[in-house]
Amino acid sequence: MSINSEMKLFYKILRYIGYILILPVSYLVISIILSFITVNDKATNTQKNHTIYLSSNGVHLEIIIQKQDLIPAILEGQIYNDKAQYFSFGWGDKNFYVETPTWGDFTLLNGLEALFFVSPSLLHVTRHSKTKKHWVAIKVNKEQLIKINRYINNTFKLDQRNQKILLAGLGYKKNDDFYEAMGSYTCFNTCNSWVNSALKQSSIKSCLWTPYDFGLLYIHN
Repeated sequence: MSINSEMKLFYKILRYIGYILILPVSYLVISIILSFITVNDKATNTQKNHTIYLSSNGVHLEIIIQKQDLIPAILEGQIYNDKAQYFSFGWGDKNFYVETPTWGDFTLLNGLEALFFVSPSLLHVTRHSKTKKHWVAIKVNKEQLIKINRYINNTFKLDQRNQKILLAGLGYKKNDDFYEAMGSYTCFNTCNSWVNSALKQSSIKSCLWTPYDFGLLYIHN
């Protein structure tokens, strides 16, 4: 093979590598930019007498609402006791939730499957007796609280009897459970974009769009 032929082959390989890289790089750049564009940031005249919270494990966001601020439809069918005063809601890929109870169980394969394959989702509900220091508090008014309640309630997938579908025995600890959920997890619809959509559709300050946790944490700190 001549030098010219080798150079042509080399540039051809580089071009193909560029085509492969352009999609993830574009996704990364665009998603970071959109994460720092804020919506619903105008002040309202209504008093914000209620508090909801955001919690992150460093990657995954959840919404926490005090029991007294939850609509009866959300609590219906759930098993809890008097110690449960705060309910945390997180949405995500079913296979990832089941196969990755801790980050020590994470593998590249189940991460890629969650991002790039359309798969069923679960709603993770965790019960707490009190607030935690790392939770980020967000003040909301009554209308915003009702909207975010409806958003969460509409995420539960119901059976033919209109009952929540509990996956018995899949909870990580004694204070949490998994329920079948609406929607499919993809790189464009992540656990964090679910939280962002909850805030966005409830007229609460949020990102234009984000697959990450840091955008929401930044604008609410």
